[in-house]
Amino acid sequence: MSTQDYEASLNESADNVATFDNERNGVLTWIQSTLHRNPSLVPLIVLVASIAGFGLYLGPKFFSPFALTLILQQVAIVGIVGAAQTLVILTAGIDLSVGAIMVLSSVVMGQFTFRYGLPAELAVLCGFAVGALCGYINGVLVAIVRLPPFIVTLGMWQIVLASNFLYSANETIRSQDIAEKAQILQFFGSKIKYEGAVFTYGVIALVLLVLLLSYVLNYTAWGRHVYAVGDDIEAAELSGVRTKRILISVYVVAGLICSLAGWALIGRIGSVSPTAGQFANIESITAVVIGGISLFGGRGSILGMLFGALIVGVFSLGLRLIGTDPQWTYLLIGLLIILAVAVDQWIRKVST
Repeated sequence: MSTQDYEASLNESADNVATFDNERNGVLTWIQSTLHRNPSLVPLIVLVASIAGFGLYLGPKFFSPFALTLILQQVAIVGIVGAAQTLVILTAGIDLSVGAIMVLSSVVMGQFTFRYGLPAELAVLCGFAVGALCGYINGVLVAIVRLPPFIVTLGMWQIVLASNFLYSANETIRSQDIAEKAQILQFFGSKIKYEGAVFTYGVIALVLLVLLLSYVLNYTAWGRHVYAVGDDIEAAELSGVRTKRILISVYVVAGLICSLAGWALIGRIGSVSPTAGQFANIESITAVVIGGISLFGGRGSILGMLFGALIVGVFSLGLRLIGTDPQWTYLLIGLLIILAVAVDQWIRKVST
């Protein structure tokens, strides 16, 4: 082989390698850009795959209308609290007090009705006022005093949790008493049955809340400002966004949503218990992370949070029907959390 032929073959090989690399990089870039535009796509794929996997293994036992709607009932509370957590995390914050605010709101609704004799409807409004107040305090400390959200909400979690036990004296209001005197407190536990499927008003409230927040975040100025604050708060401020007002409003709305979760919690368990929902803060963060919402803020979808909550529900019910040790659920959910964060980091790295 002549020198010219040898050099030509080397150039052709280099061109082939370059073409292969470009094709591979093109595919990765396309995947990254697709996931970046549709952050809820990954949890949706995982949700469909998990439903299909458990369905193929368990058959009609898992695919029955009752089993599928049971998943919705189980994740209703986590999903509502997760909606509150989503708003905060989109602003690059975190709220560890959501579970405590939820329980305190439910306790206020019950105690104001049975201890002070207020009409149940007014007691519910008082519960919402307490949730909004807690959110407002969080928002002021984060936006005005400029304390880290983690520290603020960690402290608020302890304060609200202690206030909850001190105020209620660790007293549980029984389901029978509520059913007799204040049925409206159990409203979200009411069921609608259709062809084997069982829906509760709590599930309907979750779906409506997700649809409402999805519209607000995507099609209103307030929603765009929430994303802008989470993406780069200094750039948002220079662009004319009133970042302090946005942050305070986000925490207030989150507090109101937690109060809604507290009302739904009463309907779910039937009673008012100061010890209920102790892990709601962790479960809400789990749903948000698995749902593909970036912990760095500014990117994610409320629908992704719902998919994340449903993934946890599918794994919990599926593994229970199989008869495995409940610890396997926590193990798999932990792996999903780590994987979700790794995917988020990869998307951010490739996009830069």
